[in-house]
Amino acid sequence: MNSAKSPSEMSRRQFLSTVGKLGGGAAVFSVMGTLGLLSPETLKAADYVPPDKNELSMSKRNGKKVVILGAGIAGLTSAYELGQAGYDCTILEARARSGGRIWSVRGGTTVAEVGASKQVARFADDLYLNAGPMRIPQFHVTMEYIRKFGIPIEPFNNVNDHAYYYNENVGELSGRKIRKREAKADVRGYVNELMAKAVSQQALDMPLTAEEKEKLVAYLRTEGGLDADLFYRGTSRGGYKDEPGARLDAGVIRDPFSMKAIINSGFGNYLSSEYSYDQQMMMFHPIGGMDAIPNAFEKRLKGKIRFHSEVVEIKQSDSGVAVFYKHLGTGEIHKAEADYCICTIPLSVLKSIKADFSPDMKKAIDSIGYASAGKIGLQFKRRFWEEDEQIYGGNTLTNMDISSIYYPPTGYMQQKGLLLGYYAFGAAADKLGAMSSQQREAHALSQGAKIHPQYYKEFETSFSVDWKKIKYNLGGWVSYSGDQRQTVYPTLCKPDRRVYLAGEHMSYITAWMAGGIESARAVVTDIHQRVMKE
Repeated sequence: MNSAKSPSEMSRRQFLSTVGKLGGGAAVFSVMGTLGLLSPETLKAADYVPPDKNELSMSKRNGKKVVILGAGIAGLTSAYELGQAGYDCTILEARARSGGRIWSVRGGTTVAEVGASKQVARFADDLYLNAGPMRIPQFHVTMEYIRKFGIPIEPFNNVNDHAYYYNENVGELSGRKIRKREAKADVRGYVNELMAKAVSQQALDMPLTAEEKEKLVAYLRTEGGLDADLFYRGTSRGGYKDEPGARLDAGVIRDPFSMKAIINSGFGNYLSSEYSYDQQMMMFHPIGGMDAIPNAFEKRLKGKIRFHSEVVEIKQSDSGVAVFYKHLGTGEIHKAEADYCICTIPLSVLKSIKADFSPDMKKAIDSIGYASAGKIGLQFKRRFWEEDEQIYGGNTLTNMDISSIYYPPTGYMQQKGLLLGYYAFGAAADKLGAMSSQQREAHALSQGAKIHPQYYKEFETSFSVDWKKIKYNLGGWVSYSGDQRQTVYPTLCKPDRRVYLAGEHMSYITAWMAGGIESARAVVTDIHQRVMKE
C-alpha cells in the first residue's frame, strides 16, 4: 500500500482510515477500543412495572375497554398485560392467524402477494420457514415471555466459520468460495500487522508510554497471529491445506491469501455483521418454529381476538373510540367501541385507513417509509451442506443478489432439510420481489449453485416472501430517514386523543420482536396511568 506520507507523518485519523479500508468498520472500532478512544456505552434496560392490581385501581378501571388493532407481537403483548390488570380488551386482526410478521410457513401455507397469484408451500411435515423473525438475542425482552410461557427453545447458531464468503468481481478471489475462517484470519492478520508496525515506528500520535506501546504491540501480535518481526504469514486459525492426523502427522497450515487479494475481496466488510450488538451469540429460537410465541399468547387470550376483521375506519370522540371493521368472511361492517385504542398496524398500511387523526399525526404517519426485505425457503431431499461440507448452522455471505444463505440450526443429521436460500434487503430485495415466485426460485437456485453445486440435483420445492407485497404489512420494518427521529417520531409517540400507536416502529429496536414488546409495555403504562388520573 503506497502513501504520500511516511509512517511518522501518518495522523491517527489517517491510520484509522487505512485500517477501515482494509478491515472494515469492525476493525476500526476494535482498534479504537484497544487504544481507549471509545467511552463505555451506557446501557439502560427497559424498566417495566405491570399495572397495579389493588382494589382502588381496580375500581377505577372496572369496565374500561381497550380495542387493539392487530394481533402481532405488540397487540398480543398489550392485550395480555392489560388483561392481567383487569382491562377488557378486544383485538381486531385481519388475518386468520396471530403473529403478524412472526410467521412460520409450513406445508399447506398459502399466500397471495399484492398483484401476484397464490403461492402454496409444499414443505415436508417437519420443515418450516420463519418468513419473518428467526432469531432472538439472549438479552431481549422477548426471552422474558418465553420463560413465562414455558416455550421450549434451542440455540440459533448465528456464526459458523466453516461456512463461506463468496464474492464476484472482486479481483483475485472472485468466484471462489472461501471458508470464513480463512478470510477472517487473513483480514485480522494483515490489519494487525499494519497496526503493530505503525506503533513500533512511532506512526501514531497517541500519548502512550514506551511500556504501553510494548503492551499494545504484544496484543496486536497475539490478535493477528504475527511473527516476532511483526509480519503476518498465516496461522492455524485460518485452517490447514493438509489437516492434522494421527502419530507424526502434524498437518500443514494453509498459505494466506495475499494482502492485495484480501483487500480487494471485500470479505472484511462482512466481519462486523457477526458481532454487531443484536447479532452477538448466544441467540435462540423456539423449537418447531417462531410462531410458538404468538401461539402461546393466543392461548392466554381466548375469546379476545376477532380474526378476519379488517379495519376500515377509526373515529374518536371526547369519551371514546369507534373502530369500524369488515369481516372478510361475510363482508359485513361491524363496529367496536372502547375507551381507548392501541393501534399496532404498520404505518405503511395505516396511512391508507380512514381516520380522524390530527393533521400532525396524519402527516407523520404518511411520511414514514418501510424497508425492503425478502426470503426464500429451499427444501432439499438431502442435507448436503452437512454431509458433504460439514456445515451445521450459520450462514454463507455473498455480494450476489441472494446476499446470504442460512443453514438450518435444527434437525441436524436428518435426511431432508430447508435452507434459507436468500435473506435480501434493499435493492436486492426489490429486484427479487419484482419477480414471480417461479423466477425467484430459479434465481436463487442459479446463484446458490455457484456456491453449492449440489443445489439442482437435491432441490425439491420452495416458498418465497417479499414483505413489501404482503398485505397488512407492506414492508419489512420501519425505516426512519434523515432527521425523522427528531421531527415526526415524537408526534407518533404521543397519543392522538384516545389512540396510541405501538409496534416495532414505535421503538429504537426496529425489526426485532423486542421493539414491539417494549412499545406495547410503554403504551400499557401510559393508558393505565391515564385511567388512574380520571
